[in-house]
This record gives sequence, C-alpha cells and structure tokens, in this order.
Amino acid sequence: MIENADNFIPDFAAAGANWISVHQEACVHLNRTLELIREHGCKPGVVINPATPVETLTEVLDIVNLVLVMSVNPGFGGQKFIRGALHKIAKLAKIRQERGLNFRIEVDGGVAHDTVVDVVRSGAELLVAGSAVFDGHDITANARRLLTAAQAAVPEPKLAGLVRA
Repeated sequence: MIENADNFIPDFAAAGANWISVHQEACVHLNRTLELIREHGCKPGVVINPATPVETLTEVLDIVNLVLVMSVNPGFGGQKFIRGALHKIAKLAKIRQERGLNFRIEVDGGVAHDTVVDVVRSGAELLVAGSAVFDGHDITANARRLLTAAQAAVPEPKLAGLVRA
C-alpha cells in the first residue's frame, strides 16, 4: 500500500507489469488512477481494507479487472482471518453477476486450511496464502493441501481461476 500511486504507475508499467492494483483508501481520485493504469497498457485492480465497505467501489467496478479484498489489516503475515470479508466477497460476486461485469475477486490475508473453503464458496477466485503455505516443514504439501481444499469448494467451471501448486 503506497501513497501517490499515480507517480509510480509509469515505472511499474515500463518494468513489465501487466496488472497494477491500488488501494482505494490511498487514492484521492480512484477513477483517475485506474484509468492511468489502463492508459499504460496494464489491467487495473483495486484493493479494499477490512474496514472499507464494498459500496465505495460502486462507481469503478465497471473499469477494473480485479478487486482484492484484504481479509486482514495490511502490515504483516500470520494474522487471523477477518470473517467479515466473506460478506464482502459474496456481495462483490453478486454485484458482478447482476451488472454483467467481468472483474476477478481476489482475497489476501488469513487464507488457510480452515478458511479456504468459505473464501472460495463466497466467490473468491484468486487466493493469496502465505503462512498456510510457508509455515511448517513441507511447503509443497501445504500448498497442495490448500489447493485441493479450494478446488473441492468450487464448481468445476471456475477451477481455471485458481492458483495452481
């Protein structure tokens, strides 16, 4: 999460970024920032923190390719999943369907073996997992176990959107 994201977008694009996501809370003019990302040939995404309502994104959902729901407060790994994120994920999935939009729903924070099924069933397609994968001795087994649980939670046509181990 950076301030003045507009200042960095040209450099990220020049460095080869295909997707650039910005925090809604850090952008004074979110629409302008998302359009700037697109103008630099990248797919725009928007991130919301746990205390930020989905409704703050209503006016930009038609121009984003990704909405990332933070399910912990940004800052450090190993935090406990904030269950209110499930409601946000489901609300975004419903809005996307009702409005015929195509943005992806990503979740970051507390995605673990005990939360992944609920996260996927709520509508998340992209998952960020840190501690659930890297804590312990067998990173490969942790990742496969998490992926297997995620795949079991979603109908077959949506599997293409999940991260592969």
